[in-house]
Amino acid sequence: MNVSIVNYSDIAGGAARAAYRIHQALRHDGIESRMLVHDKSSDDWTVEGPSGNVAKLAARSRSAIASRLGAWAKPGQSAGAALACLPSRWARRLNSSLADVVHLHWVNAEMMSIADIGRIRKPLVWTLHDMWAFCGAEHYSDDGGWSNGYAAATPRRAPGLVVDRWTWRRKKRHWRTPFQIVTPSRWLAECARASDLMSGWPVTVIPNPLDTDMWRPIEPRIARDILRLPQDSKLLLFGAVGGSRDPRKGFDLLVAALHQLRRKRTDVELVVFGQSAPRVALNLPYPIHYAGRVHDDAALQLLYSAADAVLVPSRLEAFGQTASEAHACGTPVVAFDIGGLPDIVEHGRTGYLAKPYDTGELADGIERVLNASSQDSAMRRAARNRAETLWTAPVVARQYLAVYKTAMESVSGPCSPP
Repeated sequence: MNVSIVNYSDIAGGAARAAYRIHQALRHDGIESRMLVHDKSSDDWTVEGPSGNVAKLAARSRSAIASRLGAWAKPGQSAGAALACLPSRWARRLNSSLADVVHLHWVNAEMMSIADIGRIRKPLVWTLHDMWAFCGAEHYSDDGGWSNGYAAATPRRAPGLVVDRWTWRRKKRHWRTPFQIVTPSRWLAECARASDLMSGWPVTVIPNPLDTDMWRPIEPRIARDILRLPQDSKLLLFGAVGGSRDPRKGFDLLVAALHQLRRKRTDVELVVFGQSAPRVALNLPYPIHYAGRVHDDAALQLLYSAADAVLVPSRLEAFGQTASEAHACGTPVVAFDIGGLPDIVEHGRTGYLAKPYDTGELADGIERVLNASSQDSAMRRAARNRAETLWTAPVVARQYLAVYKTAMESVSGPCSPP
């Protein structure tokens, strides 16, 4: 079976890392997978990016236009917006390829248009890494407009919703035949099924895979020594692309929780990866160490192994790859009980899930995990066992193979209206 994995990037960003790991899992399982990207960062020969200076310049130009369009459509929104309105050659390229199945992932930033997706004739599987596919132009939404086709979007009431409704209508017009949808969490699957656009479409939940031979525990004292982190403090780890600057990742909620935790214990220090130290120091009750942007999996493995607990205080999270990576390294996770995090954290056994967005309960959860966590604790062993059971590459690859076969048997490919 030949599979074409299509994503904006190969290794830059959470969706890219997930797509690339799926690509690797498929190849490891004997499936002929190739990854096609708009922006290639790795030197992996199985990944195909723009070739030649002209193609690379065109790709960068489309990304720049997408950024401007998103800022215009959703001013002030950190996640921006994706209009997906610029035509591309992707549909023609995929239709003429040898692929038996086209497997889309995150294809925004004007990589391909809504109409392009509708013109793909091959059996199509689409793994969602956010809510965009069934929303309007937004990547995440908590106002429910996607559930009724943005019926309340009128120019006088909500100009931003007009853009969402226009984008949503284009999806409705061009995506006539249901695709095989895959989500990494039950929460995202439920949202897709409840949406006006994808109601009745086939939706399968498959977690993002991990190479648990690589993602494995390192003795905490060794990890701390390599990273030059203190040996005698309880270390809490927080990480996100952009660090504390993305409101969706909930760093402000974490700060509030840490101020409450400070009343109970003083032996804590915080480690942050995803950003360097800011110009103005944050108002935190504990010492803080900045690891900067980390692109190397080995460095992340050291960070997870060095921590007593990984904190994921997100407001919205489609899966929570940081949490699954932490568990593979034998580290408990404290998070809010939202989105895809309940699929990863087994409350009370591999970590703690606090009531959204109760910072007092989050602080209590941190204290409970710190009290339970040690180098040989049952919680650490349970976290590692969960990763080995649910997220190994062979387990995930077999689930995707079943979806591919279903797509090939039941779908000849989505058609766009003439």
